[in-house]
Amino acid sequence: MLPPRALTALLAASVLAIGCRQDMHNQPRYKPFAATDFFGDGRSARPVVEGTVARGHLRIDKARYTGKLDGADVTEFPFPITRDDLLRGQARFNIFCSPCHSRTGDGNGMVVRRGFRQAATYHSEKLIKAPVGHFFDVITNGFGAMPSYASRVEPDDRWRIAAYIRVLQLSRNAKIDDVPADQRPALETAQ
Repeated sequence: MLPPRALTALLAASVLAIGCRQDMHNQPRYKPFAATDFFGDGRSARPVVEGTVARGHLRIDKARYTGKLDGADVTEFPFPITRDDLLRGQARFNIFCSPCHSRTGDGNGMVVRRGFRQAATYHSEKLIKAPVGHFFDVITNGFGAMPSYASRVEPDDRWRIAAYIRVLQLSRNAKIDDVPADQRPALETAQ
């Protein structure tokens, strides 16, 4: 009979030998987009089933994801804008927009001061009257020398940036009469 140590070693070796099967590691497989004769069309990758939508990418609300309804720019935000939304919009604006448009939105950002093409000022009469959907559309698709930011800025953040642009426009032309009477003393003490 084998000593207990030898029996333990033999048992351990047999368990390890059983676990060394390579069946799962050596499966037949195809490289993506490589040719194959397995499928009738000669492709190894199967086409996406028509109507399939990736999780989190169902875009039912056209206005929210295009900034347009029936081909016209929307005039209202597709969701209520809160103070937190404005703060997020300001942060995204400062990151993505201010290098060209400046932090005040006058179109004289650092990129422009370094010799690149003049960016639009948000304080022009045309852009003050533009519907909010226009800003969303320009951020999404680009305009003139401005590239599309659709791949860099999420749709809801584009709306938040548009809301912050409205804040810049309103603050540039604000009068003391625009401030509610009960909040004016706070402004005077802040100076």
